[in-house]
Parts: sequence; C-alpha cells; structure tokens
Amino acid sequence: MGATQVAAVRNVALIGHSGAGKTTLAEALLHAAGAITVAGSIEKGSTVCDFDPLEKQFGHSLQTALVNFEWEQRRIYLSDTPGMPDFAGQSIAALDAADTAIVVIDAQTGVQTMTERMMRRAAERGLCRMIVVNKIDADNVDLPALLRDLRERFGRECLLLDLPAHHGADVVDVLEHDSGEADFESVADAHRALIDQIVEEDESLLARYLEDGADPSIAELHAPFELAMREGHLIPVMFTSARTGAGIAELLHILATLAPDPTEANPPAFFRGDPGALDAEAFTAVADPARHVIAHAFRVAIDPYMGRIAAFRVFQGTLRRDMQLYVGDAKRAFKVAHLYRVMGKEMVETAELVPGEIGAIAKVDEIVFDTVLHDSHDEDHIHLKSTRFPAPMQGLALTPRRKGDEQKLSEVLGKLAAEDPSLTVERDGEGHEWVIRGLGELHLKSKLERMSLQYKVDVDTRPPRIPYRETISANADGHHRHKKQSGGAGQFGEVFLRIEPRERGAGFEFVDQVKGGAIPGVFMAAVEKGVQRALDEGVVAGYPVIDVRVTVYDGKTHAVDGKEIAFVTAGRKATIDAIQKSSPIVLEPIVEVDINVPETYFGEVTGDISSRRGHVTGTVPRGHGATTISAMVPLAEIVDYSSRLKAITAGAGNFSQAFAHYAPAPPNVQRQLASSHKLRDDEE
Repeated sequence: MGATQVAAVRNVALIGHSGAGKTTLAEALLHAAGAITVAGSIEKGSTVCDFDPLEKQFGHSLQTALVNFEWEQRRIYLSDTPGMPDFAGQSIAALDAADTAIVVIDAQTGVQTMTERMMRRAAERGLCRMIVVNKIDADNVDLPALLRDLRERFGRECLLLDLPAHHGADVVDVLEHDSGEADFESVADAHRALIDQIVEEDESLLARYLEDGADPSIAELHAPFELAMREGHLIPVMFTSARTGAGIAELLHILATLAPDPTEANPPAFFRGDPGALDAEAFTAVADPARHVIAHAFRVAIDPYMGRIAAFRVFQGTLRRDMQLYVGDAKRAFKVAHLYRVMGKEMVETAELVPGEIGAIAKVDEIVFDTVLHDSHDEDHIHLKSTRFPAPMQGLALTPRRKGDEQKLSEVLGKLAAEDPSLTVERDGEGHEWVIRGLGELHLKSKLERMSLQYKVDVDTRPPRIPYRETISANADGHHRHKKQSGGAGQFGEVFLRIEPRERGAGFEFVDQVKGGAIPGVFMAAVEKGVQRALDEGVVAGYPVIDVRVTVYDGKTHAVDGKEIAFVTAGRKATIDAIQKSSPIVLEPIVEVDINVPETYFGEVTGDISSRRGHVTGTVPRGHGATTISAMVPLAEIVDYSSRLKAITAGAGNFSQAFAHYAPAPPNVQRQLASSHKLRDDEE
C-alpha cells in the first residue's frame, strides 16, 4: 500500500470476556485478509496473537497482542486484548490506542463480567462501539434471546448490521439488503430500523430520505454512520463464526468502509503542564500528519533479546525513523534508530507512521507506560489524562528461594511492574520481603510462572498484610516544636497545622496558609515532607492515612538554627499530634466479587458470603443452569476464597474480584490492629 494516508487507517481493539473467541476471530480476520496463509488455533498454540509460551501453557491471552493487515485499500490495526478479569489492566490500556472497540460475545454464554465492564470502559473513553456475536454455529444457542438481552443491557441503539442465515452457516447483510432469508428476525425490518437510525444524524440526508423514500448509498451513509457511533446513538451488532469463517468478510467490509478513521474518532484529552496541576492546559491532538508529533505509549514489554519494547499510538504528526523525540518532560531527546510495525511477535521495520497508526520502538529505557513521545519544545510536559485502572488488591509476599537472589528478584520485579499497569511492587520494611499485588490469583500466578520460566528466579510465597488504611472523622489542630542543641549550631522548627477529613477517594491535599514569613518558603517543602511521612507511616495501626487535608497556618523559625531537618521533624510530629485528636479510624478494603456457580449451589454460596461479612448485591441467570452472584465482601474475608469456593461447588465455581471502596473496619478489627501496632512501637 506504500505510504499510509490517515483516512485509510482503521484502529480497532477486540475486547470482551475470556472464551468469547477474540484471538480466534483475529486469526480469521488475518487469514481472510491474506496476512497469513494458514489460520492457527488456540489448541495447537499456533495463533499469531497468543505467541508467548505462558499463553500457550495457560490456553488464553495474558497480554494485548498487536497485528495489522490491509483490506480494501485500508490498513487495519487490531489489538487483541485479554478477557480474564485478572488481566483487565492490559485490556483497559489498549483502549487508549483504539478508535473503535469491538465487543466480542460468545453466542453460547452471552454477556459476562468482562463484557459489561469493558463496554462501560469503552463508552467512558468515547470510543465507537460494535458488538460481534461469535460462535453462531455452536449447539444450544438462542440468538433471539441474546439480542433481547443485549438491548436490555446496552440500549435500543444495539441495531443489526447482519443476521445469521442457514443455521449459522453464513450471514445476510441488512445494511445493503432489504430482503433475504435469516434464521430469525426480518431482514426488511432490520434494514429499515438501521437506515432510519443512521439518516437521523444528517438533516439534509433525512429530508431527502423522507421525501423520496430511497435508501442513501453506502458512501453517503459513511459520515452519519460513524457520527452515530461516535455519539453513542448506534452500536452495530454483527454475527460471526471465527471457526468456519461465517461473517468474517462482512466484518472486514464494515471496518474498511464504515468504521471511523483517526480524523473522525473521538480523540482523548491531552494536557500540557505537570500532571494534576491546576494550570495544566488541555488540548486536542489533531490527526494531521504535517503537525508536530504526539504519540502515546500504551504498552511496554521487556524482551530477553531486544530489551524494552514500547508500543505507541501516533495521534498527531508523522513519526519517522532517525528523528529526535522527547519522552514526557525529559530535557534530552533520543534518536529513533529503528521504527517498527508489530505483527504478533514479529517486528517489521518501517520508515514512518502517520496519525492513527500503531508502532514500536525498542531499547529506549526512558519510555515507560503512559508516557507521551513528542518533538515539541523540551520545556513542554505533554501527557494524556491518566487512565483509571482497577486497584490491585490480591497480594503475595515473596522471598527468594536461593540465597543471593535478592538483588536479582528486585530487578525482575521492576521489569514485571514496568510491563503491567495493574501490578504493584512494594518493599515490606518490617518483614524484609517483597509484596506484589495484582487483580486476582491467576494474575499473580502468571507473574510467578514468568519469574521462574523466563528469569530463572524461584520464590517462596505467603499471604501479605491486608492493605488497610487509616483516616480521620473530625477536624483537629496539631503542634510541635522541634528544638535540638548539641554544641554549635542546633536545630529549630515549629509548626502549627490543622487536619480535616475529605470525601472517600479524594486523596491528600496540602495547603499553605502561613502569613508573614512565619515559616520561610524555603522550608515549606520540608514541612510537607514531614506531613507526608507521618501519613505514610500511619498513626493508629501503622497503615497509610488517606483522604485528608492538612493546612499549615503558623510556625516559627530561628535565624541560625532553622534547618530543613527541623521542619521535617516538626511537620511529622505536628501531624501525628493532630491525627491523634481527630477521632482516627481504620478502613478496610471492600471488593466487588462476581461468582459464577451452578444454580444447585446458589444457597450454599450466598450463605458462605454472608458468613464472611459480605452482602449479595445482585444475581443474573446465565443459562445452562448457571448463575452469577455479585457481592460486596471485605478483602480480609476472601483471602482463601478460591479454595473454599472449589470445595463448596465441587470445583465447578469460579470468581473474579475488583476493588470497590474502603469502609470503616469493625470495632474488634480496629482494636486488634491498633494493639498490634502499639506492641511494635513498644519493641522499637
């Protein structure tokens, strides 16, 4: 195709629950487009997207895979995302690089946990959304019931683009055809409903349509079609069988002719200035190849041979090999020695990439997840609005099995955290061990497997401390005067401050209201450092203090003895003093749990949830005798839930969890945690 034109680019992410057939669908699209000669299979471990040895071992995607191909003079970039809730971080990150999200649904199992979560995420991100119902040729499918369920969950804007025909052997297009045989529904009715919805987006087209009743051409429908998708007024529904190829050509045709190009999609919000700063300037990247470059790194992988590989989406300008780029707010530019398009595990060199295209750069350690690459001024700190990821709640404490592996373990954990936005790595100072936190048991298991298989580091594990938090429930003032004299120049710093509770989730706010230079401005950063240290250490039970505002309103210094260390100490101890007076409480993490069980075990499972201080928030029948139970449960109560659920359901149940919120811990738990913390203080 030569140099790509922006209008010829299509950028698509396949999202949805595990088992819906996203990877097999990607394989079918690649094969139909001629990008591969033979379609691989999950069972044989021969697909383009699931190339990692661990993915072949686990039998499903663990990371987002990137491919691209050409169809009808369009270059289509496709991101195949993981569907297990444990790997949602990878899927959410991929949305930042897409213009269209294709939600893939298994015709047999219908709408599942990740289907709904990713559908919401795509809507929040402003992506155009399509639904592809896959496996239409499978046994025991009820497609009319599934379509009703889609419309109940996602709205009446879920309109058909095609219909299954001949018992799922193929499909009949309803956009360009107003007659034909289908397995259910009327082709004529589906055609009319679709055209009516599309033309409403264009007043002149609607007027002509109402006047003469003739259907507009496909070329005329492109603009209102993509506008309807962009505004959320249309969610096209298509049917496929990735296994047999039914509906694949039709899906390719729709992507090439009607899906938005980068100039038509809803662009993300970029900012110029420090992240979170009130004066950060919002702006929109323009998909113009002639402007300066703005690209966003949405995936980082550490390859044993190529080192750090950063995948990015170009939003503005033309990124060329050998050009100079800045990373975020870095003052030094780096040279793009090699520029790649990604095809699964293969890296294909290219000379340039235009807006909408996805590429990769290797061996540039400065590029981390979520950074922006640009060739603007070195004083410009350009960044994308931060993506909200599920909080990693499931944890494991690690100690190296082999003596002398401590440093190697530290390095490996750093690499794993760089690759995964939903994995956190902490150093437990008290236990002298590393703690990793992820989105679930399978998430952490995959990291341990990679540590052993790829990096040859084996560890012993145990449950870590539950990530409790502390906060306050009343306003209070705190004061501390730090005075130290040990011969010669001493240390002096005095701080008066006020602490106030904020709404849950609002975070920490530091306010300087000191007047008249009572605390010189040069020492205010030291005061804030001391305040932050007290909050990080905790006061009641040794856990970080969250959701508070600390206002420093007065203080004193000394012309000779006023020093930074004195104000750090005074700020810390004044904060402790205030917290102790402000009715402090301990908060425990509450997680939202979705439990899939056979209906015969419903009573036992809900009873077990109640015994764990949880409460059921909803139930959804899944068909085939299965039910999904949604519940809110304290994290401390489900540390061992995987084995318990297997015991209750004879191995037939499974669950996923996501952080919901923090809530006050019961009085007995608060007393126990506070008592343990006092003992540790006494020992020190």
